Amino acid sequence: MLARRRPFRLDAERIVLRLPQHSDFNAWTGLRDASRAFLTPWEPVWSPDHLSRKSYTNRVYWAARSARAGTAFPLFVLDRDGALLGAITLDNIRRGPAQSGTIGYWIGQSFARQGYMREAIGVLVHHAFTGLDLSRVEAACLPENAASRGVLEKSGFKYEGVAQSYLQIGGRWRNHVLYANLRHDRRGKTEVR
Repeated sequence: MLARRRPFRLDAERIVLRLPQHSDFNAWTGLRDASRAFLTPWEPVWSPDHLSRKSYTNRVYWAARSARAGTAFPLFVLDRDGALLGAITLDNIRRGPAQSGTIGYWIGQSFARQGYMREAIGVLVHHAFTGLDLSRVEAACLPENAASRGVLEKSGFKYEGVAQSYLQIGGRWRNHVLYANLRHDRRGKTEVR
């Protein structure tokens, strides 16, 4: 008899991180749509079918495949009552000499600046270091995104520099500031520019 695997889940004090499920479609589209003006200045251009059921279904399947393969962990951030607050992804997991990955995240506008994303980053980075044996977790954001820079710095990430034309945001190539959190960090506080 085959033992059934428990669904991937990370628990923190006020939140739970878990893979998206098909039943989350209405909550996801509702939160993304309600937060559209808040999110779009910081994200790649949404495809015309971004909020469609088909696009969401593809996202659920990709998340499950990626987590099974250990290449990415695209997780929803939920409060303890199950309400969707946002999402966080540990992606681009590189093994061997690198042992690193990259995080990206978003939070619904009505839940911003309440410490939820800091809690999500903390529990996911802890899992990356202890559960996945990664040595380095990276993140990048637009230089003017003070909220994202602040949450990264409060979460133990240190500024490392600027990547020119790092991602297309709003349809154009944009520079990003780079941050990293190291499992065995001996660096002092870095000067942010």
